[in-house]
Parts: sequence; structure tokens; C-alpha cells
Amino acid sequence: MDTPSIESIISPDPHRAAPAPRTAPAPHTAPARIALVGVHGFGAHHLHNLHRLSAQGVVELVAVADPNPPSAGALPGTTAVHENLDSLLAGDHHPDVIIVATPIQTHAPLALSVLASHSHLYLEKPPVASMQDFLRLKEAATAAGRSVQIGFQSLGSHALGALEQLANGQATEELPGIGTLKGISATGRWVRDRAYYKRSRWAGKRSLDGVDVVDGVATNPLAHAIATALRIAGARQAEDLAFVDTDLYRANDIEADDTSVIRMKTVKGLPITCALTLCATESVEPYVTLHGTEGTAVFHYTEDRVTVRTEAGETTHVFGRDDLTENLLQNLSEGTALLSPLDHSGAFMRVLEAIRTAEAPALIPSEFLAWVGSGDQAHAVIPRIEDILERATLSHATFSELGLPWARPDAAGSQALFAPAADSEGAGDGDPREEDPAAIFRSGSELDTALSPRPYLHPVTTRGGIVVTDHLASDHVWHLGAGFALQDVNGSNFWGGRSYRRSAGKYVDLNDHGTIGVIEITHGPDHSTADLHWLAADGSLLLEERRTFRRSLITPRTWRLDITTELTAVVDAALGSPGSHGAAGSGYGGFFWRLPVNASPHVFSSTAEGEPAVHGSVTPWLVWTGEFDGGPATLVFGAPSESPDPWFVRCSGYPAVGSALAWDTAVELAAGESLTRSVAVWISDGILDTPDIEDLVSAR
Repeated sequence: MDTPSIESIISPDPHRAAPAPRTAPAPHTAPARIALVGVHGFGAHHLHNLHRLSAQGVVELVAVADPNPPSAGALPGTTAVHENLDSLLAGDHHPDVIIVATPIQTHAPLALSVLASHSHLYLEKPPVASMQDFLRLKEAATAAGRSVQIGFQSLGSHALGALEQLANGQATEELPGIGTLKGISATGRWVRDRAYYKRSRWAGKRSLDGVDVVDGVATNPLAHAIATALRIAGARQAEDLAFVDTDLYRANDIEADDTSVIRMKTVKGLPITCALTLCATESVEPYVTLHGTEGTAVFHYTEDRVTVRTEAGETTHVFGRDDLTENLLQNLSEGTALLSPLDHSGAFMRVLEAIRTAEAPALIPSEFLAWVGSGDQAHAVIPRIEDILERATLSHATFSELGLPWARPDAAGSQALFAPAADSEGAGDGDPREEDPAAIFRSGSELDTALSPRPYLHPVTTRGGIVVTDHLASDHVWHLGAGFALQDVNGSNFWGGRSYRRSAGKYVDLNDHGTIGVIEITHGPDHSTADLHWLAADGSLLLEERRTFRRSLITPRTWRLDITTELTAVVDAALGSPGSHGAAGSGYGGFFWRLPVNASPHVFSSTAEGEPAVHGSVTPWLVWTGEFDGGPATLVFGAPSESPDPWFVRCSGYPAVGSALAWDTAVELAAGESLTRSVAVWISDGILDTPDIEDLVSAR
């Protein structure tokens, strides 16, 4: 049978007749007759739960099926034991509900057999291993008129009602509001050892004997993170999602993914990003975060605990939870709505299908892993994975877009800043060009709107290969390598993040982000030119920019990067900053260089030393030295010759240097008027002393 296209899978058939409306079943008081298929793994949880319900007189466990039967005494004496579902169905048990808790690849055939027997169905997550099987199962359930509950236990949490209210901009009795919802993220950090992947033939498989399994981090162990985020976002059907992106990796010797980013957007434009790993330093309870304009709500769904953080403080509330088996029984006896019905798993299945059909997960090279423990108890740890997951969720970025050394290269919008030299004579004879430094130009076009998409340089390296820029850092995800940006141009934010407004006297979350788009870029061996358009939040053109980059190879360990920007106003324009809006000492905007975290940082200028003294000063040069990943390095920043702009410096909170265009007063440009700023940066391996620095600057 041919596999249908994703469009045909998620679009309803206009010619298909709507199912007849169901009538509520007649109430009954006799214990529900239950059969369980699969008594090990999560099936053991169901056994325990059924014992509880049996003691309450709610259910009778009439039969179980498993090729490896439970130990003696684990079942009531009246419970029949079968080797498989076919044998169970052939018995004279007449179960009202059959629970299927078996390996993923068996869900579809077993579920279809259950529905054909006219029993109602409780099916463990994920429902099935392909969208095609999901549609077959939906059709079978409709034809049989049976109820189907999917085992996403987190969807029984009473917290969901409160979170859906917060998502709609409303406070609840238990929780304060978080303003307008901007996005949702889910984070899962678990540890799984080698033994976890040896527990069965299907563990960690994408397929087994030609049958889809899709046993990855996002579809099985941490599937609840995705299902819960989708439910809060109101995405239940496959067509509720505008798109699904996947970025899949594996550290373990498996086929499926153990570390992944799943990025989605609803048809209403709400971004959802799930960053998940089974290669954490230690296991942490997974959580879903609602990001609002006035705060955040963090839902630890395994604990039914919600913490809301706003400027007013922190509020935590623990909610109750309904058991999904009891909910299914109430559906049958009283017509109560199912909490996790099959039909509401469509959006999750859209995600699973994207993972199933994606390129096979990329193997993370061993040099980027640490193994803890020995033998089957050893587990892989990705260094700094906790910070990496936070960066991904805060910026709605994939691992590739973060530029991680173990991730697939992000080809979209990225290119070398300088073209390779046409003449490579001398290479291997001490010619400095043999060790040309790297600078990658990124268009930024794929960035989330709240980051003010714009072009920037990252990574920039020394001649010895030390990376001296950072981007999408977890402390300020809108800090983007080396570039040029302003927080306010005629009311539009080209910096990213929140905007400082004098009227509010603080930073406020506004839908005011502009975009700097690349119209054209040309490259030469040591010179590049980019023509850019600054588009306001409403899409109108405010500024045209020509940004030029020039490279000079100074010594075997030092090179110089000159960045010049020429801004031309298309309309009368006011170029502002938080400082020009009244935030004293926060006049950032213009040239900005975000450094990676480095040890023993030292910042000084020709007249002062240390962040407090250098910040806000006007000097011809400023120096940053530090111990970076890869070794010590020095950056010397030469001030623009066109204007005595103050330096903006941060060292203690985060590492960054800027040349402030509008320190405490906005710059006014009439339509057609231009402004130019030129900054030089000397980038050197090792720690340079003051005489060497002065020699570099004097030769500018």
C-alpha cells in the first residue's frame, strides 16, 4: 500500500461522511470487566492500578495476555492468563475494556483487533508508529462506535485547566496571570544507561523487521512533554499545526534519537519548542513553560506542580489528577468526556510522523561526549547539555542553528565572510594565509521574531582557531555575535528582547520587533559588502544600510577586522536606546560584540581598568583578555573615528563590548541623511601586553 502524502494525511476528506453522533451509554453499577495485554514494563503500573480499582469494587480483571506471564500470586485467582491477544479474545471473557500496554510496533494491529472485538480500548502512548496507522485506527474506532483512551497520563492533571486559562491571558483562583502568551517550551533532561537500550529488541529502534517502531526520546520516554505542550497550546488535531521541524541526534549506539529539538508553530502563530535529552548529567523532572509578556508559568507535569513567576513574586500550586482508566470507565457509564481521546492525539501524531520520516539521527562524535559509569550501567553525558537545552527553548532554535560543534552544519543563511584567496602560493612556507581566521556571516532570517532577526558574525575565531563570539546565549538569547543593531528606531526594536520605555520606567514586552534583511552580499578574499534593509514592525522600510567588512592579517597570531556601517534614513528617523529613554548607563545600541563565557576576564582601556571605570568612558581603544575554550586570547577594540561614542561594557553579568551610538540622546536623521560608524577589532591568540596593543592601534 502506498503511503499517503502528509497533506492528504492531515487534511480531512471532504467526501467522507461525518460519523453518526454517539449516544451516552446507559449507566451500570456492576464492576467493569477489564483485560490487560502486556503485564511488564508500563503494564506493571496498570496491574497495580487495577488492583486498586478492584479493591474499590470498580473493576474486575478478567484476563491478561503476555507471552511472559506474571509471577505467581500477582493476579487474582479468577483472572485468566493467555499467551497473546488472539487467545484472550477467543476466551469467553467479554471484557468491557481492554488495556494495551505493549511495544510500540504492536499497537496498531492489537488496537485494531480490540476494536473489532467490540471492546473499548485503553492504548498506551504513543498511539501507533505512523500517521497512516493512526488514521486507520480512527476509522476503526468510529466504525465500531467504541471509546479509545490514549495513555498520556499527564493529560489527567487538573493543572491543565488553569494553564489553559493562563494561556488565554486570564489569571485563575490559584495562579496569577502571565500576560499575553508568546510561546511554549518543553524541557526534558533524563539519564538512560546502556542497559536501558538492551531491555528489548525494539528499544531505541526506528524500525524492526521492516515495521516502524520510532522509539526515540520525543516519541516514547519524554513523549508526555510534547503531548502536554500541545494540549496547553490548544493543538489537538494534526491540522492545528502549521509546521513541525526536527533536529535529531544520538549519543548511544541506537537507531533512534536520544537528544533532539522538536520545533512547531500552531496555525494561530504560537511557537512551541521541545528540547529533550536522555544524556543529561542527572535526571530532572521534565517541565513545560508558558512564556508570557508579564511572566512565566512552569508546569512540572509528573508532579502536577505549577510555578508562576512575575515581577510581583513567585507562586506555586500543586494540583490534583484524574486517573485515565477511571475517566474511561466514567465515559462508558456516565458519558463523561475522555481526557485523552484518540482523536485529540492528531497533533502529537503529526510530530511523530515528522520524526519517523526525518533524516536518521546524526551520531554525536565521541569527543563531544563523556561517559559516566562502566559496563551496562554507563550512560552518556553531553557536556553543558542543560544550558544548551535552555538556549534552544528560549530562542526557539535547533541545535544546528545554535552552531554546536557536534550538530549538523546550519547551511540556511550562513556563509564564510571572506572568499577563499585565489592565489594560495606560499602555503606551507609560513605564509600567514595558510591559517586564515574564520568569520561566518549569518543572515539571521530564521530567527524567532522576538529576537529581531538580523545579520551578524558568528563564529569569529583567532588565527589559532579560538572562538571569540557567542550567540543565542541563555542569559540574553537576542545577543547575536558581532554586529550592528539598535533597540529603538521610530518605535521599532531592532535589538531583540524587551523594550525600555520612559513612560513605563522599565523594560516592557511589546510586539514591536523589526527585521534587518539582507538584500545582497558580495565577498572577496579580504573584503565583503552587505546591503541591508531595516524594516519596522509593521513592515515599512526605515533605513538602508551598507555594511562592509575588511580583513587584515597582521602577524602569525593576530588579525584585524574592520566593520563599517553606513545608515541612510528612508524616512525621518530617530535612532534611540534604553539610555535615550531614561535608563541611565544602558545606552547600548550600535556596534556590539557578544563574547563567549571566558575565565579570568580582564577589561581595560588607555585610561581606565575594570568594568565600572571603562563602562561609559570615551577612549580610543579598549581591550578584553581572557581564557577562552581553546586557550587565551586578546581582543582590542578601536573606537569609531567618526564620533566620540562611549563604550558599553559588561563583564560581571555577561561578557560583551559595544560602541554606543545613542548613549543618552537619540540621534536624529532626516530622510535621505546618512550616518557612518567604523570600528576596528584586533583579534589575537594569547595575552598581549600594553606596548603590543599600542603598536597595533597606532598603525590603524
